[in-house]
Amino acid sequence: MFNMFYQMHTGSWLITIILFILSFLFQGQKVTPMLLRLFYLIMLVSGISMLFILEFPLAFIIKGLLAVVMIGSMEMILGRKRRGEKTMPLWLVFVVLLAIVVLMGFNVISF
Repeated sequence: MFNMFYQMHTGSWLITIILFILSFLFQGQKVTPMLLRLFYLIMLVSGISMLFILEFPLAFIIKGLLAVVMIGSMEMILGRKRRGEKTMPLWLVFVVLLAIVVLMGFNVISF
């Protein structure tokens, strides 16, 4: 069961990043932002399911909280781009959070 959620979670991360970049580049259409939000849900459900299976280790709880903040930064980047505002500070937050979350997910960063 854990392997199924793990594969779903890692796959949804990859698809989420691709959809985020496509949503940023092609802001006039509505399909990729809606698909992006669907994959947010898939990522969150699979991540929370793995937390239940692993009995809530602290490192993965922190990873999950950072991932939720990263999803918020992605939504703020898309919203600011749509309104024509500056997005560079949020891109920095997004890149740093993405690096930390991925490294924690692959146990490169652990505590």
